[in-house]
Order: sequence, then structure tokens, then C-alpha cells
Amino acid sequence: MKKIAVFPGSFDPFTMGHHDIVLRSLNLFDEVIIGIGYNSTKQNRYFEIDQMVTKIKGVYQGNDRVKVIVYNELTSTLAKKYEARFLIRGLRNTTDFEYENTISQMNRYLNTELETVFLITSPQFAAVSSTVIREVHRYGGDVREFLPFPI
Repeated sequence: MKKIAVFPGSFDPFTMGHHDIVLRSLNLFDEVIIGIGYNSTKQNRYFEIDQMVTKIKGVYQGNDRVKVIVYNELTSTLAKKYEARFLIRGLRNTTDFEYENTISQMNRYLNTELETVFLITSPQFAAVSSTVIREVHRYGGDVREFLPFPI
């Protein structure tokens, strides 16, 4: 049976930390679906979804084991639709774990076939968050080192 994993997130923007998680996930799964979701707790995106889709697809061009999709539904429902039995989540710290653990439990309740796999962020990316990248970019700072593509 093919091991398919969904890596969900708002990816606003998709960082080198996210890229690292995808590359490491390819050692565990046959296929990784990067699911760019609409987060109901975030009012507006900083980077347009279409721009992120294009940029992320460019990073994995030629790698048919990585797909990039946009979704606006429960992540557990999305996983069923794509026959994915795994969700991938990166953890930078214990605060991330507390938040992700709660979501993981609910996803498991909604889809009993779904396992969440937590990968600890590589040390060089532990301080990088999309929120920090947006703020630096907004005020004209150089974020090239933190993104796997030019903005």
C-alpha cells in the first residue's frame, strides 16, 4: 500500500523550515501532498495563495512524489479524499507541540485511520516562522536566506 502523507498549513510563506520537513518526509512516505489551506483564524494572507502554489511547485518541479494543492475543508476530510493515512507536522518548540497535539487529537477523532507524524525542526530552522518572515519582508528586510525561492 502506498504511504501518502499530507503536509497541511497556510504556508504564508513557505519557508526553508517547511522545505526541510518535506525533504525529510520523502524518506518516510511515498508521496507528500503539500496542502495550502485557508486558516479561519487568520484574517488575510500576506502572500497570495496562487503565488505560493506557483513558487512551491517550482521548488519540487520534476519530483512527482510531491504535489501541491489548495484546500478549504477539514484537513481530516482532505486526507480521506487523497487516501492519505498520515499528516506531517513540524515542531519547533513545546508551544508548537501543545497546539499541534490538540489538532492531532481532533483529526484522529474525525478520521480514525489518520496518524499525525511530528518531525522536530532541524536546528538551523528552529527560529524561523512564517510570521517572522512576513514581518521582516513587510519592512523591507532581506528574507532570501529563509525561503527556498525568490520573492
